[in-house]
Amino acid sequence: MKITFTKMHGCGNDYIYVDMFHTPAFDFQKAAIALSDRHFGIGGDGIILICPSDHADAKMRIFNADGSEGMMCGNGIRCVGKYVYDSGIARKNQLQIDSLSGVKILDMEIRDGKAVAARVDMGPAILTPREIPVNLSGETAISVPINADGVERKMTCVSMGNPHAVIFVDHDPMELELEKIGPLFEHHPLFPQRVNTEFVQVIDRHTLKMRVWERGSGETWACGTGTCASAVAAVLNGYCPMDEDILVHLRGGDLTIRYTEQTVYMTGPATTAFTGSVELADYGI
Repeated sequence: MKITFTKMHGCGNDYIYVDMFHTPAFDFQKAAIALSDRHFGIGGDGIILICPSDHADAKMRIFNADGSEGMMCGNGIRCVGKYVYDSGIARKNQLQIDSLSGVKILDMEIRDGKAVAARVDMGPAILTPREIPVNLSGETAISVPINADGVERKMTCVSMGNPHAVIFVDHDPMELELEKIGPLFEHHPLFPQRVNTEFVQVIDRHTLKMRVWERGSGETWACGTGTCASAVAAVLNGYCPMDEDILVHLRGGDLTIRYTEQTVYMTGPATTAFTGSVELADYGI
């Protein structure tokens, strides 16, 4: 079976998007593994399916590069919004996109008839350990110790529909050997569903620099939910103010986060790289 796809990214967090309004079902897990390969496939952090929904403009399903299904992707949902608007599925400035983490509201930025960015209401941050989930007691896990690589660090755990461990560092996170320590955090026994780990440097009260190791994908150039979790953690630890814009520098670009008493807002770009088609049988799918 031949399928068409659109390659899109949000700050370099790139996925292969498939329009399931017009595509028959296929083996999504197997396709995610094969097509995400940057040498033998299309290349990406996974595949995202844009599906019909009974109670939203569209529904997104995320399959990471290792074939596991993800619950939410902040960069991905902006690109889904862009596709939904640009393709005419729903030509509205405000879109509702369903996911395994619930329906999210997107306010689209339109320029010359195309969606170029979006502000996403990501919903409230979840701080209760059992709901994140992380195997810790108490009502929150703020600046608690963790030793994954022989070094004791302090982490703050947040769920934005998926679990995050945010670790503040006093140096440029680009200096970390992330490919070595990332998997140790991802598979740490404290996290029954694995975890996304953000290493964050505080630049000033409104600016952070972040590097991320995502469960199922490894290091990515950006992570929308991780950026939200990092901003939330920065507020909880007293580094940044609540209900003010926080600019977060990522490997692939910048996102703006605002953490309020009610919700977390994420604003950033959505970009189409190219479109194409692929014969699944060539990959044994």
